[in-house]
Amino acid sequence: MNKRVQHYLGGCVTGVLLLAASLQTAQAGTVKVGAIFAVTGPASFLGGPEARSAEMVVEKINKAGGINGNTIELIVKDSAGSSEKAVSFAKQLIEEDKVVAIIGPSTSGESMAVKKIAEEGKTLLISCAAAEVIVDPVASYVFKTPQKDSFAAQKIFEEMQRLKISTIAIAAGNDGFGKAGKEQLEKMAPTFGIKVAASETYDSKATDLSALVAKLKADPAIGAVINWSVVPAQAIIAKNMRQAGWNVPLFQSHGFGNIKYAEAAGAAAEGIIFPCGRLLIVDSLADNNPQKGLLIQYKSEYEAKYKEDASAFGGYAFDAINMVVAAIKKAGNDRAKVRDAVEGLTKFPGVGGIFSFTPQDHNGLDIDSFAMLTVKDGKFIPYKGQ
Repeated sequence: MNKRVQHYLGGCVTGVLLLAASLQTAQAGTVKVGAIFAVTGPASFLGGPEARSAEMVVEKINKAGGINGNTIELIVKDSAGSSEKAVSFAKQLIEEDKVVAIIGPSTSGESMAVKKIAEEGKTLLISCAAAEVIVDPVASYVFKTPQKDSFAAQKIFEEMQRLKISTIAIAAGNDGFGKAGKEQLEKMAPTFGIKVAASETYDSKATDLSALVAKLKADPAIGAVINWSVVPAQAIIAKNMRQAGWNVPLFQSHGFGNIKYAEAAGAAAEGIIFPCGRLLIVDSLADNNPQKGLLIQYKSEYEAKYKEDASAFGGYAFDAINMVVAAIKKAGNDRAKVRDAVEGLTKFPGVGGIFSFTPQDHNGLDIDSFAMLTVKDGKFIPYKGQ
């Protein structure tokens, strides 16, 4: 081969390589994912860990090269628990930022307010709030990662049956989560042969529930209390009950799944019983548990990075952002295709459980995603009954 031909071929190869590099650079870009969390305000025990968990996942993925060569840009909006702010942020993320998906909001009330916005904007929303009405009835673009209210109620009532508790009182916050849970409890109690002697709603911003406790305590037939909320008041009701010398069992919803609530209640938290995912008792799980490896990974990475205990709430966001990432890897940066990819996730391991979505089920978890926990010596441990 003469030098002229070699020079020509060399130039062609160089041109191809430069073109390939140019195309790679042009194709590499940014995938925008929105997040709405109550980072501040009364629901910050939820939103703070959620925002930190999502940011941790995105940082790790970007350091490893992103998704298909694209960098994830996580746009976090702090709603402070306000439904009005959540709606405004959702519209901004969809219309102005052009995100491919939104994770959050933190609370059920916000999620219900944003649900319609996501549907109208044809943008995937994976809520980190628990109320079952978020996904029942099913809305095409709306999913959620926390376990179902009805499963939580069922776990509580099954334990009450075992303890032969037949008459109870319900106390619930006046927010979306509290209202939805209260309805579930009232509807399901007769199925388990349990009488609801009183069902009360309190201001979620309350700092003293002693009057409510006194009212409930006045009925000697009440053998246990179920409190359903995700606000600091769930620690306050525990303290007020113990201050009143009322020692009937106190059951909490899965909204109690942050050790900070137990710490806020102090000694009054001792013996509280509640359903929750297995993250909080990961050390007690058998080695062959299908969730254990992921739970240890999330817990160790989160606690090493943020120097605080991991919570179920952070786990909700961890699952949500990982679902979005898995969908983008499969479907690219297309809203409709990403939605379809999430709905197609089956046996997807998460902090909240093993998810299998269907067109009829946008929660994807079964009742076995819950375990019953209690507080002993200020720590969460598996509940083994009395």
